[in-house]
Amino acid sequence: MEKEVLDCSLKDFWENKAKNIFWFKKWKKILEWDYPYAKWFVGGKLNASYLCLDQNIKRGLKDKVAIYWQDESGQEQSFTYNQLYKQVNKFAYALKNIGIKKGDIVILYLPMIPQAIISMLAVARIGAIHTVVFSGFSSKSLKDRINDTKAKFLITADVGIRRGRVIPLKDFVDDALNDVSCIEKVVIVKRSNRKINLKENRDLLYDELINNSENYVEPEPVEATHPLYILYTSGTTGKPKGIVHSTGGYLVYVYNTFKNCFGIDEKTVYWCTADIGWVTGHSYVVYAPLMHGITIVMYEGAPNYPDLSVWWKIIEKYNVNIFYTSPTAIRMFMQYDDKYIKKHDLSSLKRLGSVGEVLNPQAWHWFFNKIGKGKCQIIDTWWQTETGGFMMSPTAKDDIEKLKPGSVNFPLDGIYADVVDKNGCSVTLGQKGFLIIKRPWPGIMIGIHNDDEKYKKIYWSKFKGSYYPGDYARKDEDGYFWLLGRADETLNIAGHRIGTAEIEKVAVSNEFIIEAAVAGIPDNIKGDGFVVFAVIRNGFDNKNNLKEQVILNFRNQIGAFVKPKNVYFVNSLPKTRSGKILRRVLRSIVLGESLGDITTLENEACLDEIKDKVSSSVAI
Repeated sequence: MEKEVLDCSLKDFWENKAKNIFWFKKWKKILEWDYPYAKWFVGGKLNASYLCLDQNIKRGLKDKVAIYWQDESGQEQSFTYNQLYKQVNKFAYALKNIGIKKGDIVILYLPMIPQAIISMLAVARIGAIHTVVFSGFSSKSLKDRINDTKAKFLITADVGIRRGRVIPLKDFVDDALNDVSCIEKVVIVKRSNRKINLKENRDLLYDELINNSENYVEPEPVEATHPLYILYTSGTTGKPKGIVHSTGGYLVYVYNTFKNCFGIDEKTVYWCTADIGWVTGHSYVVYAPLMHGITIVMYEGAPNYPDLSVWWKIIEKYNVNIFYTSPTAIRMFMQYDDKYIKKHDLSSLKRLGSVGEVLNPQAWHWFFNKIGKGKCQIIDTWWQTETGGFMMSPTAKDDIEKLKPGSVNFPLDGIYADVVDKNGCSVTLGQKGFLIIKRPWPGIMIGIHNDDEKYKKIYWSKFKGSYYPGDYARKDEDGYFWLLGRADETLNIAGHRIGTAEIEKVAVSNEFIIEAAVAGIPDNIKGDGFVVFAVIRNGFDNKNNLKEQVILNFRNQIGAFVKPKNVYFVNSLPKTRSGKILRRVLRSIVLGESLGDITTLENEACLDEIKDKVSSSVAI
């Protein structure tokens, strides 16, 4: 990209989009491009909490419901915009009172409860930076993120609830902080009657802080380039990357893409099933919907607990108009009789959405016919944590008849995408290639926390001058884009990107395993699944117990949603002469496919043992 990457028409386009939100101070420059870093709306000042709350109060929406919340037991709660405004102000005052100031990093380790949104907006209100850690992650994953950010403050709950089980989040926090010295204060949202072990001079109760707070905190005007949040996402290196998003460019981008794709109005009742621990929860559960002043639905629980009707009950109960979920969930429901759906009135639905991975045509048609009753447009979106918001998607103006199931349609206005070969040259229509983005956009991340070199290497080094998201794609004869999966070694498990290196690191954390390799395989429900091939120390015989230990390690070190389909213990792994493990060969064996070219394989004799293990195994 050249120094000046936007022509006048594109600059005017983004400037007009920026005018759709309120600024305390207007920008002096639309884009400051110092390759590969983009600073949008330089000189402008704004506040995310103000845009989500104060602006809606001023627009006369104070008595409108902002959040409907429900858990799997049927417990429910609602907040009007005025009630949410008061709660956020009280908590923001409390956070300032315990020493949090502009620029401080605050860790949020919370389940899907209203206090999670309240916490995000309160942190943003005082100009601090939030780092939300998915509450399904283990204490080790939490600890890793705390150590990387060097955060001084953490907000959590005593428990979360999932499939009727109580998840002891505060216990996980205490475990993570055993040998962590940077955290000075922990705020706990008390939800149960369980006794909480409060550490003196560190632990504080949310309710007590709120009860002793003032009703208003002046929102801190922050620079457009000021970080709004850091969110960790996995990659092939095994170590999660702290993706940093700005305040100004990010908010402009999610505000406008949300409106453009979903065609919402102030009467819209919207439900995105994503957890706030993921970027979808940030962009399209919290910030974009609340900036627009619409009503959102939050649900704490699994999609099939206490039964397979729970989601459809919620849609009927709250008259949901837009339902945005994942292909993983859709494929799970496809396994069951649609009697659970037919029992409920879903006629309030106007649009459906999909996020997280490719929505395959079979799932697209099921979603369209069974949930949308053949009348709801499907907004199948492609984007990443790094992009901030939708990059390719149908829009609210597109005719249903022109949608192609399995395709994400076209790049949105202002996004310049292409499919190229390894030399960066455009491939012919229909040919597989690497997806690239040729121009910066306001939602683009502003870097990786504490790692400029990784930011440059991962996203900007493969195709000089273009952003490389790491995906294969193709364009058909009509110009529609089709995403073909990751070009690197990252798995997408139930919408969560987990690097194979990160998984292998957990496997070899067991003292009896000296080497491991992961083979990613398709999973009809989760998108990607995996099996583990492990080499154990000589003389160790208790393989059944070891297999259980390996599975338990995945739960403890990453989270319960990461579980191998099988663990195979072998004497050696297929390697090249240079020592590189040929994971594609392992994958081919598991799937019963041709091994392809194995001329570089040094130890071909190991393949017979691996084939025997796979053919005689029973899935976990």
